[in-house]
Parts: sequence; structure tokens; C-alpha cells
Amino acid sequence: MLIRSLTAIGNSYGIIIPKIYLEEMGVNPILDNVELEIRDKILHVKKAEKKKD
Repeated sequence: MLIRSLTAIGNSYGIIIPKIYLEEMGVNPILDNVELEIRDKILHVKKAEKKKD
């Protein structure tokens, strides 16, 4: 487990996700988006499916 601080970004907040975590998730930070979902007060982050044209 890794503990991170939140960083103010305008009227929102962000976290820095280590590269190793993105690699483990199969997320390319340049090409991919992520989906955020809250379940039972836990923030879940997963790779978003690509839109089909």
C-alpha cells in the first residue's frame, strides 16, 4: 500500500500515480483514459475502454 497526499489543481484535487502502478494496470498515460468510481467509500480507478467509431 502507498500513501499519497492530495494536490490542489484549480477547484479540484489530484494524486500522483506512480508509473509502476500504471504499468500494472496496463494504462499508457499519453494514450489512455481512466474511469473513476466510488463504491463503499473507496475510489476505484481502472483503464477506460476505447470508444469505437
